[in-house]
Amino acid sequence: EEEVSLNEIGYDDIGGVRKQLVQIKEMVELPLKHPQLFKTIGVKPPRSILLYGPPGTGKCLIARAVANEIGAFFFLINGLEIVSKSAGESESNLRKRFEEAEKKSPAIIFIDKLDAIAPKREKTYGEVERPIVSQLLTLIDGLKQRSNVIVMAATRQRNLIDPALRHFGCFDREIDIGIPNAADRLEILRIHTKNLRIHTKNMKLDGDVNLEQISNETHGYVGADLASLCSEAALQQIREKKHVIDLEEHTINAEVLNSLVITQENFRFALNQSNASALREIVVEVPTTTWEDIGCSDHGKRLLQQLVKYPFQYPEKFLEFGTTPSRNVFLYGPPGCGKTLLAKAIANECQANFISINVRELLSTSIGEPEANVRDVFDKARQAAPCILFLDHLDLIAHDGNTEYGGDVAHRVRNQILIEMDDMSAKKNVFIIGAAVGWNIIHPRFFKTGRFDHIFNIPLPDEQTRLKIFKICLKNSPIDEDVDFNYLANETYNFTGSDIKDICSRTGQLAARESIEKQEQTNQTTTTTDSTTLNQRSLIHPDELFYFTDICAGPGGFSEYILWKKQ
Repeated sequence: EEEVSLNEIGYDDIGGVRKQLVQIKEMVELPLKHPQLFKTIGVKPPRSILLYGPPGTGKCLIARAVANEIGAFFFLINGLEIVSKSAGESESNLRKRFEEAEKKSPAIIFIDKLDAIAPKREKTYGEVERPIVSQLLTLIDGLKQRSNVIVMAATRQRNLIDPALRHFGCFDREIDIGIPNAADRLEILRIHTKNLRIHTKNMKLDGDVNLEQISNETHGYVGADLASLCSEAALQQIREKKHVIDLEEHTINAEVLNSLVITQENFRFALNQSNASALREIVVEVPTTTWEDIGCSDHGKRLLQQLVKYPFQYPEKFLEFGTTPSRNVFLYGPPGCGKTLLAKAIANECQANFISINVRELLSTSIGEPEANVRDVFDKARQAAPCILFLDHLDLIAHDGNTEYGGDVAHRVRNQILIEMDDMSAKKNVFIIGAAVGWNIIHPRFFKTGRFDHIFNIPLPDEQTRLKIFKICLKNSPIDEDVDFNYLANETYNFTGSDIKDICSRTGQLAARESIEKQEQTNQTTTTTDSTTLNQRSLIHPDELFYFTDICAGPGGFSEYILWKKQ
């Protein structure tokens, strides 16, 4: 039944790949349906296409849809199944498939998981795969023009396959089947909720289902994830109706069947149970941090907007003036001064995704090959575009003499980051923000043209900024009238924003403990929901703001702690 369903798949059943389908039709439909066009003009028709992209984006479905639409036979070759340890058997299997396809032409041969058949040579652990590469090159090159056979292959990443398959004209075109954006996801959701031929027939949706909202909340979801999401929402609706379904009966009452309607809450449940398969290894978030949440000077805010926001939102203006906007900025300053928060705030304002990477994670040899780690991070950033990639603690790869991880590892990671930065074109819509405690400890190669074009200092907050930070941190807390914010800002010279946040957090905890003690003394329970009772919690007093420093600083108390911070 599944095979029958797959044989019915057409272009209308695949969403989010309109641009790619246009290219594929040119490369497949025209040679198979109108070969005389190429003969008349005197060129060889294309014979092979490489589709690359994360699992679940629909590469195999696209190939099936093309075959079904033009009435061609579809031959699936699974890379994992074709490889045999017996000498010559893998090549023989390939030859048989190609011969069979030529006999039944017009035909499409789809090679899934090409990287399993022809892995990159430094990743090949045996001699089995290398003859297969030669055989595959020979078979594709030997396809007769009259045979009407097209080869389509798929892999997760182009750089995972043997370079010989790419450098010698083996594939006429390489097409990126990437992670769908919000508009693409909406198109996919509409297809799956209208008529899921593979999983479910004609999903019935309640009027409150907002597919546009769901598409906006499913960043990083590929087509397979969205299909699974729809199925899970449908299953949840069935679970909710289990109490009216008699499992002992062979049939279900028509009234019960008609009552099965998938709601927004069902989708909400499904969302909580799922995640984006393409982004599982690296956390991609849509920041909620705003400028109102951080103590940032107006000058700093305006500068970041000019450097980051304008290239994202007004690229045509730069083209109008014949220039290319910078794509990277470097932030430096003491720890705890808000470099990460600033990056999140500007990402939020740009409505861009945010990936935060601690360079220490890339250096860790237990995770895997350092260069591969770097490539994966940048690949995820490209897939998540528009995206801001935040690289923290770049000072860890500042010099080759990093004794903690070994100079060689630091050198390799640094070089790979520089390569990826150079390869990141403006069209990819990815902005890179680097961060460290100082700019003069970073390797000079990071500051060459086209890399970190701008250096931005994030200093310790001045008195006005500290005042702003105190007000932000305490905006949701009940404050006593005696609290003098100006006094607090003046007395916290040399404190970072993180220090001030910690003070306010500990103060709130102290006030909460006092409130609990008062409730217990008056026999009040903490579960009381009366608003008057909730308002009887302890108010925050000025002295409490420095209570924790007396504990941390020892016998000298707050005065010595302040003196140490000022020094």
